Amino acid sequence: MVSVSAVLGITVVALGMVLTPGPNMIYLVSRSVTQGRAAGLISLAGVGTAFLVYVVAAAAGIATVFAVVPAAYTALKLAGAAYLLWLAWQAVRPGGRAVFAPGRLPVDRPRRLFAMGLMTSLLNPKIAILYVSLLPQFVDPARGDVALQSVLLGMTQVVIAVMVNGMIVLAAGSVAAFFSGRPLWARVQRYVMGTVLGGLAVRVATDRSPTGG
Repeated sequence: MVSVSAVLGITVVALGMVLTPGPNMIYLVSRSVTQGRAAGLISLAGVGTAFLVYVVAAAAGIATVFAVVPAAYTALKLAGAAYLLWLAWQAVRPGGRAVFAPGRLPVDRPRRLFAMGLMTSLLNPKIAILYVSLLPQFVDPARGDVALQSVLLGMTQVVIAVMVNGMIVLAAGSVAAFFSGRPLWARVQRYVMGTVLGGLAVRVATDRSPTGG
């Protein structure tokens, strides 16, 4: 069975990744602020489902395909980089709004909210990197079934990611209110977020390692 040190290790990694601005955080915040907490939580359900897809893939050994088939990982990496660039442009474009600023968006139905959350997470290069190159480091074949260890460690990441993102969804409105009364801070936040997203996109797209490590 997995060791306590392995669980603690994957916990630290999961916390570091979920608290780093990325597609999941940006999408959940923007959806929660513009359409309400219920929409944010439905979107979070889609994000969580994508995590489970990766858990199953890791347990079945499918995730390792990205490590041995460079074209598969490259396709995912470029798709994720393109999405990050789109988010960066939305943040800094003339007339654009800050991530935490409410905008007039069409009200999407629950099915579409779930699907958008699912796809946003599936195309998130951070999650692919987590399951391809980081998760295997905490699996010890000497401790028994490798697939079971992968599931347990993967579920640890899922629980942490869903809990943290859930808190972000519930607090998004308060954060938005803070920025709405402070236009200078909102402007700074918008450009900082755009810069971070653009930097992440460039780093992901130019990374030449086969597994993004």
